[in-house]
Amino acid sequence: MIPIAKPFINRSEADAASRAVLSGWVSQGPQVAAFEAEFANFVGAAHACAVSNCTTALHLALLGVGVSPGDEVITVSHSFIATANTIRQCGATPVFVDIERDGYNIDPTAVAAAITPATRAILVVHQMGMPCDMPAILKLAGAHGLPVVEDAACAAGSELRMRNAWLRIGRPLGDVVCFSFHPRKVITTGEGGMVTTDDDDVAAAVAQLRAHGQGERYEHLQLGFNYRMTDIAAAIGRVQLRKLDGYNDARRANARRYSAALADCVQVPTERRGHVFHQYTIQSKARDALREHLTARGIGSGIYYPALLYEARPLAEFAAPTPRAAALPACVLSLPVHPGLSEEDVGTVIDAVRDFAPTA
Repeated sequence: MIPIAKPFINRSEADAASRAVLSGWVSQGPQVAAFEAEFANFVGAAHACAVSNCTTALHLALLGVGVSPGDEVITVSHSFIATANTIRQCGATPVFVDIERDGYNIDPTAVAAAITPATRAILVVHQMGMPCDMPAILKLAGAHGLPVVEDAACAAGSELRMRNAWLRIGRPLGDVVCFSFHPRKVITTGEGGMVTTDDDDVAAAVAQLRAHGQGERYEHLQLGFNYRMTDIAAAIGRVQLRKLDGYNDARRANARRYSAALADCVQVPTERRGHVFHQYTIQSKARDALREHLTARGIGSGIYYPALLYEARPLAEFAAPTPRAAALPACVLSLPVHPGLSEEDVGTVIDAVRDFAPTA
């Protein structure tokens, strides 16, 4: 079976985890501090704060920029549910808007139309590893005095051209950026997340909130959470970070092969420099039949996502018209693109999709 995704780890990660275990310091400690410093340096941020997963990263980021009960946060309707759940966990209202015409990211024009006096923040998603249109988002945010939180769960190592340079996502273009290190993401710590920011006050708030609202030991200054990363996870993350550029180069190379071979038979994703292809997502009117065909050939695939966020029961009251996003659940299909694929694996996937092409 060629899996849709897999954690790409080996002896070097196992050795790093073993050293952390044998050190006797396995909770948040020196490995977490080192991982934070290395990640901040990698993306070009002033601060990085390691947390237990990207959901907790998003929750802390929203709290850090001041989102509170009764506020509205504008976000996209096509994403993983954590994007919207964290808004609700702050007591705020998610305001769902549509995706752009030529991709899977938030439409800045729709964001502009959704801003009201109650809007407190804009939460964008760099979907599937493709950076969204940050120049347009930042222009809107600046005009209205709104903070921007970036959900970069899938986008570690991706880049965006701004300020006449290519900048890594994570060097805060807005106010705060959040990453995931889940096993399906571009690098993994098993479970884990990271918050990056250039704002000293936001960094301090996030660091305090992740550890029970604690200043000095047993000095609890506000209601906080236990959102910390372990040293074992951080030790794995440090090794993975050193491999990230190579992993992303492999993803891009696999994506280029797919696009060159499949563009005449299915709708392939838009390719822009900076995309790390956490997912390689095609569109087909015969998606379900194509997926069955791939499964019969021993090829894994995924549907990201089979429903929009406001179709989930806890979010149904916030439903909004997002017609471009609404068309996706019936036709999107993600193909294996991870760095564990061999050249033969990629060829097998291409052949299988092309064999089905007459009805795709």
